[in-house]
Amino acid sequence: MCPELYRQDTYHLIAAGLRGGKNIPDQVATHPRVFATLTAPSYGPVHGRRVGGSARCRCGRTHAKGDPLLGTPLDPERYDYTGAVLWNAHAPALWARFMLHLRRTIAAAAGLPQRLLHKAVRVSYAKVAEYQQRGLIHFHVIRLDGPAGPYTPPPTWATPELLADAIQTAATHTHIDGPTLKNRAHSFAFGEQIDTRIIRSTAFQGGTTITEGKVAGYVAKYATKGTEAATGTLDHRLKRITDLWCESVPEHAARMIRTAWTLGARDDLKHLNLRKWVHMLGFRGHFSTKTRAYSTTLGALRAARAAWHRRHTAPPSPTTLVIAHGAYGGTGLTPDLERLATLINGGPMREQAVATRA
Repeated sequence: MCPELYRQDTYHLIAAGLRGGKNIPDQVATHPRVFATLTAPSYGPVHGRRVGGSARCRCGRTHAKGDPLLGTPLDPERYDYTGAVLWNAHAPALWARFMLHLRRTIAAAAGLPQRLLHKAVRVSYAKVAEYQQRGLIHFHVIRLDGPAGPYTPPPTWATPELLADAIQTAATHTHIDGPTLKNRAHSFAFGEQIDTRIIRSTAFQGGTTITEGKVAGYVAKYATKGTEAATGTLDHRLKRITDLWCESVPEHAARMIRTAWTLGARDDLKHLNLRKWVHMLGFRGHFSTKTRAYSTTLGALRAARAAWHRRHTAPPSPTTLVIAHGAYGGTGLTPDLERLATLINGGPMREQAVATRA
């Protein structure tokens, strides 16, 4: 699939889960929906822009938008590259633990036992991994449905504000244990910057209100934007670390790649497959995943597009397929070729006989 088609399909997939369509009922637009940004923690100070770019960076400069220094460490020698790579590698597991805490938090807020929560509400989401300039990922969109998913409304107590508060609480308390390297036990959690924005219907658009169209467009923009666009790193796997010398990769991304490659050689980290995913800076997940009830699927969208083309494409006209073309060129050899063949196959006596007849 070409990048533009993938981007368009991702837009429709996300938008259908926010406002209906593609076999998703329109009533999902009335369900609580939150655009959540769960970022990675800091592994060392980096160059950045603050307050719309008006404030100076810690380095004393004011970086322009697009400055290649943005997202790179102020002191690369003290930056925790090992922690950053391992956070990316453990991000899918961290998200799974977060969803567990989110359901517990919603059940507690509603005064329900967790085992009965599924009879009242269902948590649906579209998880989108977007790379920051520093090479770490963050995630997005969550929705509350009734017990039958998008086809049933959630109870009245399931408000967008409750969902936003539950996301904040669950993200703050989510952490998982990691490996112990060089006598240092690693653990992973989300960063302090946890942003939750309630998604409003387009009918309530105004000011800085975030709408379904804005969210779907934002997510689709990153559908074809991987690590190579955000950090300047690779869009393909490496077979050997020496191949990195032939690539034009910024030093910060190259250090993360080398760190992932080195960690991938450890027996206690084999399960992370870091060498396979060095081009993703250790992240092993897909760009976008979703719960089954959130929306349609990319496969369904491709099938619908193929069916539309079959209906609107005229059948080909009957033709005769020509496999080969030949023409009569004569029988036997020309006199000169016959004489040459005789000389080659007849030997000296035959050559003399031919010469006598001539």
